[in-house]
Amino acid sequence: MAWFGRCLMLSEVAISKLADIKSLDKELIKCDGCLRLKLWREEVAVTKRRAYQDETYWGKPVPGFGPVDAQIILVGLAPGAHGANRTGRIFTGDASGDWLFPELFSAGLANQPTSKGIDDGLQLINTRVLCAVRCVPPDNKAETSERDTCSVWFHREIELLMPTAKVIVALGAFAWDSLWRTLRAQADLSDQLPTKKVAFTHGAEVIFGDRLLLASFHPSQQNTATGKLKVGAMAEIFLRAGRFTRSGK
Repeated sequence: MAWFGRCLMLSEVAISKLADIKSLDKELIKCDGCLRLKLWREEVAVTKRRAYQDETYWGKPVPGFGPVDAQIILVGLAPGAHGANRTGRIFTGDASGDWLFPELFSAGLANQPTSKGIDDGLQLINTRVLCAVRCVPPDNKAETSERDTCSVWFHREIELLMPTAKVIVALGAFAWDSLWRTLRAQADLSDQLPTKKVAFTHGAEVIFGDRLLLASFHPSQQNTATGKLKVGAMAEIFLRAGRFTRSGK
């Protein structure tokens, strides 16, 4: 075990040896690797939002959600304070999820268009969603050191998912940048990527080997409420992902 910021987490070597997603998730939810994030997620879980005063908040790192042999991987920024940090499931119980899951449902990648709580019956179809940073950050802004500390979990999960993954979709610029760093760090993938990182924009795509990297605006309220991200725009990205899994192009 190693100490970071006076908090306890598994060493990078130990995380790299976790053999499967189940083992990774079991250790991930115990991580206290970033003191600022630990204190914030726990403070939010105690103070709560008025509408959820009678609920018990999750208040821990949030694991990925969806089948571990999925061909489509979605990557977001971090859990929402009163969404995933409350419910324990990524993009569940907040405005971002209210936008994301109807788009996934429209594209045939979810069995229902709503995601309200961990026991709501939601299932993702050939799709797994996770975040680059696993704890809710204050003001939805993770510091560089927090991103880097959490990257060992992110890197290992991506490694474990790659045997079946055909398409990875970055939801937002933060996820896009995190994915480029993680994919470049994997020896068998680094040479397949362009020498220069492709700039983030909605709809950007990069074929590397027999896989596809796609970019979408994040379904945050600053994008949806302003009209930057319109209804149906994410579904188009997800439909493109589905076509690639079937045809390889």
